[in-house]
Amino acid sequence: MAGHNKWSKIKHRKKVVDKRRSKAWTMCSRAIISAARQGGPDPNFNFALRAAMEEARYHNVPLENVERAVKKGVGGGEGENYEAVRYEGYGPGGVPVIVDALTNNRARTAGDMRLIFADYEGKFGAAGCVSHQFDHKGRIFVKAPHAQEDSIIEAALGAGADDVLKSEDDGGIEGFDVLTDPTTLTQVKAALVAAKLAVAESSFEMIPQTTVAVTGPSVKALLELIEALEDNEDVKKVFTAAEIADADLPE
Repeated sequence: MAGHNKWSKIKHRKKVVDKRRSKAWTMCSRAIISAARQGGPDPNFNFALRAAMEEARYHNVPLENVERAVKKGVGGGEGENYEAVRYEGYGPGGVPVIVDALTNNRARTAGDMRLIFADYEGKFGAAGCVSHQFDHKGRIFVKAPHAQEDSIIEAALGAGADDVLKSEDDGGIEGFDVLTDPTTLTQVKAALVAAKLAVAESSFEMIPQTTVAVTGPSVKALLELIEALEDNEDVKKVFTAAEIADADLPE
């Protein structure tokens, strides 16, 4: 069933994220190291590793970097013991915020998160305070005009997708967000590619069950909080339940 994606304009501020290629590559390597260390080097039997390698492909991480990260994870090594941690809180306007990080020093990163939330009109919360308001999903962005809605829905749902939402990428290109269970992302993506659809991106995300409208001065404050969080060296992704009207977004 198709609807319109109300969170697509704000979920990661991808224009900002995409400018940070070196950081994206670093975070992909950390995720691969962590996944390989915990579940072994074979992505066919290690879902976390498969997901990390999928994201590395999206960010165009060179194959040799991926292979080196897998070897580091399997072989261990001092200073490479990264673990996934999640922080939660509220941003300006009471917007739920989830921060996923990869760190080798939990105390340092937690301290950084508390300071950032406090400095940007947010409130750092306890584990679980907002995550129950989100669903863990696989997301595939398919570039296609909205006029092709019926054919996209048929292909996506026929491959096992959960939902299809009209969306746009940051360049204003029309498309659809195909949402899946995390475990079926790979098979749905393969089916969409086989149907000769333009799959532009795939990722794992926390999708808000409901959105919170943000207006006025809170928009600027929230975007500054998100940017400050994303600037932290240990932060991998930031998710919010914010809904911001196009007219309120900065140029």
